[in-house]
Amino acid sequence: MQVQAKPSSAEGVLTFRERYREEMNCQIVHDSIHRRPGWTLTYLLESGGVAVGFGSVAIGGPWKDKPTLFEFYVVPEHRTLAFELFEALLVVADARFMEIQSNDPLLAVMLHAYAGDIASEKIVFHDKLTTALPANGATLRRVTSDEETRKHIEERQGGPEWLLEVDGKDVGKGGILFHYNRPYGDIYMEVDEQYRRRGLGSWLVQELKRLAYELGAVPCARCNPANLASRCTLQRAGFVPFAHMLTGLIK
Repeated sequence: MQVQAKPSSAEGVLTFRERYREEMNCQIVHDSIHRRPGWTLTYLLESGGVAVGFGSVAIGGPWKDKPTLFEFYVVPEHRTLAFELFEALLVVADARFMEIQSNDPLLAVMLHAYAGDIASEKIVFHDKLTTALPANGATLRRVTSDEETRKHIEERQGGPEWLLEVDGKDVGKGGILFHYNRPYGDIYMEVDEQYRRRGLGSWLVQELKRLAYELGAVPCARCNPANLASRCTLQRAGFVPFAHMLTGLIK
């Protein structure tokens, strides 16, 4: 059966993108770049003239001059044609790189079949445990207004931030970013070097998780695979790793 990939738009494949989100059932790290003008190219996948999925290539922002295939979805009843559809996409899209979440089973297969020099850039975590870590004298001070926070959540862009204080002194900060598919919010934080190794980072993450839930979001997080301190901080606060962000060079 003849397969092909042809140019489309994020809106043109929205039905397939929604099915993709449902199947992933997690934070999709690069979901938001579809909404940034000029950042992506989208392709509709067809088999025998019937639409069966989509593929997306990042071309803007960090991927400028580095076309990178980051999404590929085929409805389950047509996945026996997955390799043929992927090859048709590669011909039309002319992508040179791939960047995927390892928990995306279909695209993970394509990465290992069609790319080399595979490496992990980030570990992705989801929340699995509720912790009760002590504050050790720390408090949080919110620096983002309710109105700004609601706008961040609605527009899926940016997010609220809090300052970490000890004895009235700012010693760190953290926040929740909403550049992701609903209802996920990505937690970030940093603690001044002289205040590290006191449990403040894990307490900060714990509290940001709680605040995310209060805002109706599901907390998640990422860190560099080589950053052992960050990995331990996230795990002490109840986060559990579930995926890698993998990159590869298309052969």
